[in-house]
Amino acid sequence: MPNLRWLITELARRLWVRASIFAVAGIFTAIIGIALAPLIPADWSGRIGADSVGNVLQILASSMLAVTTFSLATMVSAYASASSATTPRVAELLIQDSSAQNALATFVGSFLFSLVGIIALNAGVYGDSGRVVLFVGTIGVIVITLLRWIDLLARFGRVGDAIDRVEAAAVHAMRARWKHPCIGARVRAGPPPTVAAVTSARIGSVQHIDVEALDRLAAVAGGEIHVEALPGAFVDTANPIAWLDFTPDEAAIDAVRAAFNVGARRSFDQDPRFGLIVLSEIASKALSPAINDPGTAIATMAALVRVLAILAERREHESEIFYPHVFIPALAVDDLFDDAFSPISESGAGTLAVGIRLQKTLRALSVFEHPEFRAAACHQSRLALARARHALALAEDMARLEGESSAI
Repeated sequence: MPNLRWLITELARRLWVRASIFAVAGIFTAIIGIALAPLIPADWSGRIGADSVGNVLQILASSMLAVTTFSLATMVSAYASASSATTPRVAELLIQDSSAQNALATFVGSFLFSLVGIIALNAGVYGDSGRVVLFVGTIGVIVITLLRWIDLLARFGRVGDAIDRVEAAAVHAMRARWKHPCIGARVRAGPPPTVAAVTSARIGSVQHIDVEALDRLAAVAGGEIHVEALPGAFVDTANPIAWLDFTPDEAAIDAVRAAFNVGARRSFDQDPRFGLIVLSEIASKALSPAINDPGTAIATMAALVRVLAILAERREHESEIFYPHVFIPALAVDDLFDDAFSPISESGAGTLAVGIRLQKTLRALSVFEHPEFRAAACHQSRLALARARHALALAEDMARLEGESSAI
């Protein structure tokens, strides 16, 4: 059930879920020392100084809440910094970062671990052997968690880190679409059937489509479902999200609507275009007069090439069709290139270095072995050149840019 798996994945990205799991794990770790006590030699306690575990737990309990509060403030500051320096869409990836969530969750779990440990020590349920387990667990929590958190703080929320995160999300989505160009369904070509149209019950962006559920519904009805709204599309309650070539009842219409997860914001998972858009936004923001950082824009263009190059990779065999009763439009290469490069050519029209790098980037993409790349690259090159003509003052600069464009 892909839709259920997607919902579980979305839930697992919530900080409170991970913190709750680690809190339970912390309590369990403190209690397990009681069960493991008979397996520990009695003389180990004196050798490793386990008698001091009570003092260590007192320090841990008093410091973990302060560390958690400080870490939350640091993360919020990183979100704000990344949003102002790049784009607010990056903050969602930072919030979902598993390393940061694990660190905060471990701090909460450590506090509960130390609290339960102190209570159990005072109750006298551990004994000398149980103290060894508690001592090892305490040292492990302090060393591993704090070292990982320090390493993460050194780069968390920086511009380079933000670009890397968006690129990784875009690569993941593009790789999935390369493997299955129509999300496992058949390619929709030509006009859809007009027997019945299904509209969304909510207004927002399509975040995920449960194609398996749609295929199952179409198979039972003995017909086909043609998807109109791809992941990332903005939908409302008036325009169709899918077309059916059979007459559905109310239950079938509700089932089709349930297969489309519609939310207030776009999601990276099934939407490769969103990753390209966010990377392009980072470049455009860097080229704004307030920031004026062409280097970031140039670095972002390199990331865009790496993401788009996935579509040009050779296939050893045709993509397998898992859902033969569902038809989904393939990604339009022109749209991908427009998402990636039009905002950059608009924002960087007056910067020669950015214009040259953009032309070189488009030239590199034009020679990839993809039937549509060259035409899309040439179109973006002409647009960038036309915009630069209105922004560049020196004829020499324009001549140099035209020379780069003519090589495409």
